[in-house]
Amino acid sequence: MSTEIRVPTLGESVTEATIGQWFKKVGDTVNADEPLVELETDKVTVEVPAPSSGVLEAIAANPGDTVDVGALLGAIAAGTAASASAPAAAAPAPAPQQAQAPAGATDRAPAPSAQKLINENGLDAGNIAGSGKSGQVLKEDVLASLRDPAPAAAAPKAAEAKAPAAPRGPSPAGDAEREERVKMTRLRQTIARRLKDAQNTAAMLTTFNEVDMKPVMDLRNSYKELFEKKHGVKLGFMGFFTKAVVHALKEIPAVNAEIDGDDLIYKQYAHIGVAVGTDKGLVVPVVRNADQMSIAEIEKEIGNLGKKARDGQLSMADMQGGTFTISNGGVYGSLMSTPILNAPQSGILGMHKIQERPVVVGGQIVVRPMMYLALSYDHRIVDGKEAVTFLVRVKESLEAPERLVLDL
Repeated sequence: MSTEIRVPTLGESVTEATIGQWFKKVGDTVNADEPLVELETDKVTVEVPAPSSGVLEAIAANPGDTVDVGALLGAIAAGTAASASAPAAAAPAPAPQQAQAPAGATDRAPAPSAQKLINENGLDAGNIAGSGKSGQVLKEDVLASLRDPAPAAAAPKAAEAKAPAAPRGPSPAGDAEREERVKMTRLRQTIARRLKDAQNTAAMLTTFNEVDMKPVMDLRNSYKELFEKKHGVKLGFMGFFTKAVVHALKEIPAVNAEIDGDDLIYKQYAHIGVAVGTDKGLVVPVVRNADQMSIAEIEKEIGNLGKKARDGQLSMADMQGGTFTISNGGVYGSLMSTPILNAPQSGILGMHKIQERPVVVGGQIVVRPMMYLALSYDHRIVDGKEAVTFLVRVKESLEAPERLVLDL
């Protein structure tokens, strides 16, 4: 008896995925809940676990294939590798019966379960040898065909592929052999599409300011050891920035709003997206209800989401519902940037490198650790005055961090 492996529900509005890699090959023994195959969706990478123990007897979708939710990925046969191999070896035996079947007998409609698999995988029943009565194609025959597909079987899937972007012209002679062509991952394609859509849709504008980070750095240095001992997490800068953003959003709600048709939706909550760079691309997990959290709780949640992002363990729920985004290019050394909106949000704050610079304080030139801040916003929703005021409020909170504690 075989157990089907199917594409699980991938989250709200996600209907398809791309096969990343298989961790097992046909004939390998698998244990229940062991990761079998990696799926790349528009937002995250998902590992599909084995629904039961046994032997992987068929793989129905190969790396690079696009599959819908619920589509067949493969099948697991009960038993061990030794016991499962015997039926597989005996599978071709019914072929002589099919050859002796009367003319037209092989036109018998496949069994319902077999027809379902045939439809889902774009196969041609006429190309599958049936082992049932009068040559009827059974479910086992389809699974056997998937284990060792004919070259033509992949043609229907190829026809479903989306049209690629316009190809570039040929490379000059001598350059082609020094180039490497790699297919874009589904995540990278989605990043590219969403960022371009944001540019095409929003009336995007960026305003800048700078913040003296000395007060926050002094506070952090004074309490970081005690903070880590009590809360079990390091005290970084993201907790302060997130808290400062939340305070500013309460005063300037337009930056926490979005457009829906002819309506504006003002959010009475703050779900803050924190952009995290991974080896597969930029992802934006969300700290939910950050407006109700302490700095310690924010740091814990950011640390947890960051680890999940780097380990490829983010779920769809971790990525959805953000109302505002913070992007920290400073960790890579960026001194200034103009971040692109994370649609449909109306604002994104760009943090940058802390760099000592001469500034005038009280009529004197002093050296201070300064950071440029950049707020990109949707001018369709947010007026210039609101955007500048928002950024000034963030600056004020960071330069006097006691305001965050006193809710001022």
